[in-house]
Amino acid sequence: MQIALAPMEGLVDDIMRDVLTRVGGIDWCVTEFIRINDRLLPASVYQQWAPELASGARTPAGTPLRVQLLGSDPRCLADNAALAGELGAPVIDLNFGCPAKTVNRSRGGAILLKEPELLHAIVREVRRTVPAAIPVTAKMRLGFESPDGALECAQALAEGGAAQIVVHARTKAQGYRPPAHWEWVARVQERVKVPVFANGEIWTLDDWRRCRAVSGVEDIMLGRGLVARPDLAKQIAAAQAGQEVLPMTWEQLQPLLQEFWRQACDKLSVRSAPGRLKQWLALLSQAYPQALLLFGVLRRETDCARIDALLGMPAPADLDSAHR
Repeated sequence: MQIALAPMEGLVDDIMRDVLTRVGGIDWCVTEFIRINDRLLPASVYQQWAPELASGARTPAGTPLRVQLLGSDPRCLADNAALAGELGAPVIDLNFGCPAKTVNRSRGGAILLKEPELLHAIVREVRRTVPAAIPVTAKMRLGFESPDGALECAQALAEGGAAQIVVHARTKAQGYRPPAHWEWVARVQERVKVPVFANGEIWTLDDWRRCRAVSGVEDIMLGRGLVARPDLAKQIAAAQAGQEVLPMTWEQLQPLLQEFWRQACDKLSVRSAPGRLKQWLALLSQAYPQALLLFGVLRRETDCARIDALLGMPAPADLDSAHR
């Protein structure tokens, strides 16, 4: 079994990847999608979205990182994939699942599920261009409005050269509304010969057990459920091995929160750092009542020094020289 951390735009950046992979249980993670239009992007763009490339394409905890590209031009995607490989990306992942309207309007993400021939052409061109030692993988939803074409799309990806396919078990129209239709993951795995990962609505150990039973696949990708329960991958990995680990307590989570906030202050603007912390607390509140209480206290707080105090961070000796 492999457990992957999902590439969620605006949520799972290098900071979140760092703190979550420190907990353990995650076999690999993926960058937020890098939008490819009609040109070869400069190396600086890849270094911005995937700073881990400077460290062997691994998070500080040693978890491998894949680079995800999104676009609709097979040749341009292939050229950018080749550059990402030259910069150290060990795997190129292609996004055919993003449901965002702005992305779909510009012919990216889930809208391409209406064109299985184009899916095949994109993967085939990227696979042809990228060195054979670098696998090409893909992430898809079940379809745009309905799952009727899901099997054809998955087959197009596999025949194009995708080494693995992650299936978010909902259509674009369904967004993130439950339930996830894991039975379609089983149908996809029956159709293609490459490994298929189940993704969507895995928030707890019980959800994972139901997903495995319904989908019939062992490999999974965790998204919001792992952000809400940072030790969920570790718990699932232990359960798969016939072991049990006690859930992470709120007290044990504190060092992760503090590290997340420290990095947010270092890497983000003073204006955006508090928002990122509140975003994570909102998700953590699904598993930790204390996170909801802290979110309520911080909801309108924008002063970084006061947030430091509320998180139990040591005060900097020289505020003028600190990152504030």
